[in-house]
Amino acid sequence: MSGAAVDVHTVHEMCQQVVYRGPDDEGVYVKNGVGFGMRRLSIIDLAGGHQPVFNEDRSIWIVFNGEIYNFPELRPDLEKRGHVFRTHSDTEVIVHLYEEYGAACVDRLRGMFAFAVYDDGKKKLLLARDRLGKKPLYYTLSKGRLLFASEIKSILAVMPELAQVDERSLLHYFLLGYIPDPESAFHNIRKLPPGHLLEFENGQVRTRQYWDLPEFGTYQPASEEACLEELEHRLLEAVRIRLISDVPLGAMLSGGTDSSVLVALMSRLNPSPVKTFSIGFRQADFNEAEYARIVAQKFGTDHHELILEPDVVETVEALTGSLEEPFGDSSMLPTYYISRLARQHVTVALSGDGGDELFAGYERYQIHLADRSFRYVPEWARKLYREAIHPRVPYSVPGRNLAYSVSLPWQERYLEGVSIQGFMREMKLLSPEFQRRATNGEDQLAPLRRRLQTAVAPDPVSRVLYLDTKTYLPGDILTKVDRMSMLTSLEARCPLLDHKFVEWVVALPPGWKMREKSQKYIFRQLAKRVGVPSEVLDRKKQGFALPLVHWMRVELKELVLGTLLDERTMQRGYLNPTGVRRLLQEHFDARRDHSARIWRLMMFELWHRNFLERFKGGVRAEFYEIAASPGVRRS
Repeated sequence: MSGAAVDVHTVHEMCQQVVYRGPDDEGVYVKNGVGFGMRRLSIIDLAGGHQPVFNEDRSIWIVFNGEIYNFPELRPDLEKRGHVFRTHSDTEVIVHLYEEYGAACVDRLRGMFAFAVYDDGKKKLLLARDRLGKKPLYYTLSKGRLLFASEIKSILAVMPELAQVDERSLLHYFLLGYIPDPESAFHNIRKLPPGHLLEFENGQVRTRQYWDLPEFGTYQPASEEACLEELEHRLLEAVRIRLISDVPLGAMLSGGTDSSVLVALMSRLNPSPVKTFSIGFRQADFNEAEYARIVAQKFGTDHHELILEPDVVETVEALTGSLEEPFGDSSMLPTYYISRLARQHVTVALSGDGGDELFAGYERYQIHLADRSFRYVPEWARKLYREAIHPRVPYSVPGRNLAYSVSLPWQERYLEGVSIQGFMREMKLLSPEFQRRATNGEDQLAPLRRRLQTAVAPDPVSRVLYLDTKTYLPGDILTKVDRMSMLTSLEARCPLLDHKFVEWVVALPPGWKMREKSQKYIFRQLAKRVGVPSEVLDRKKQGFALPLVHWMRVELKELVLGTLLDERTMQRGYLNPTGVRRLLQEHFDARRDHSARIWRLMMFELWHRNFLERFKGGVRAEFYEIAASPGVRRS
């Protein structure tokens, strides 16, 4: 846009990189140096929802990824104001809202979205991303051209010279397992953060925030019963509006509390049995299919289950070739598998993501916020221990890392917990040269520390919930859900992350979320209220678990050793060979479980090989040609 000419071929090439995001249709429109392109997954108005969509005189265009759930309520008011609709799609509602309200149109939208509106009269482009970050949006301003896309590979397809890695961002990956916004893995490509707008006019880019989490702890329900009634009512509404679809719809059922509550509410709203999907693994410790089956039986769902014996190596190789950034969350694998299973039966699936960030469900909240610091020991003494004594304590001494952790103030203890900064320091996994270049003397965890400091929250629990909702949720959880579901052309919807529901939950004081040793207190009470079986509620929380330890020592061992000890890996200059060998030795000798850290390192190197190195000598067409079903052996 602006600068060099835009042609239909360029826009088409960008679209081709993400065919799986929209296998049903492609729309391209180019005029006066501006080009829009869209791959469509048809959900609403199957016949008339072709994009780009225009206003009446074709002076305003839009391409839109996502769903607007309140479009049926918005449309009548716009029609009363004189707007003429040519389709029945939610996309067209945004166009006419923009005509009425300009950039403020985004305040009226309830849903998940990333969209671009071009105002031909003002020669102005507006980009917007939803409040919580369910849908991705990348952009770059290079050589006078603004390029934007749902995935980085679309930008690199037409400007491969932008594949220059950002070492600071890669350091954040090593510490966190993901790259937080607005950074990306590449110097000149940025993520538009959740709840932000970007305006491009006269060659200038301006970004601004239009939404943030409200102040925590401002609403105290009259009683537990009153709180439960309102919680149920609000979540039921969030589920109801996400059942709007012109294509088959179901739910991912992990067997955990969050997805079980959603299935309970969906069953109440659906006249026919809800289609539910779960996967399991043969290793008994990681097979949650039994609990999903119990929930499915309780609510009479049309249940589909798959016990997997995956070809892990083939799947990992295929997925790392599709991810434009290194990504270290191993639960991407079960998310991919369950998405692929669901897509065989439906086009849309509801998921339970967001419940842990809203209701304090992660174990780390108990571990790191517990009052374990030696408050009776002066800070100067604790600092002396960290700086002078701890480095001299032998690595093998039991409790060594625990002593370091409890000597920290709670804020620092939590930041060390959500990163692996302490582990990296102890194991010396990264090369000193890379760390010096990447940090340039700056605080490695500055992005997280700023979030923690700016949270409008009166207590530690609420402050860390704010931090995780602004960083871990969009950077890890929602990135995983979007990428893995879209690879299978499945749309995932998250009722727990409805922004109106989120605002209400945020206002609850922390005692409704963590009460003594009970996490997600009020949400678990809701689960009992709607009939989730006690077998599900009383079991130990697993998350979306998989037998990673077993895989690392068996199926993946050859890939791990062949990748991380390879000369190419070490010559890149990111890793410290001595630290990596020590890590692998401890793990494969079964002295310690380092599977999650090893996975993170391996995924980085495989990303380097399977994605980044494809740009040597120019981009290749097969970027979007990920195998539809990398080897899985069914039970």
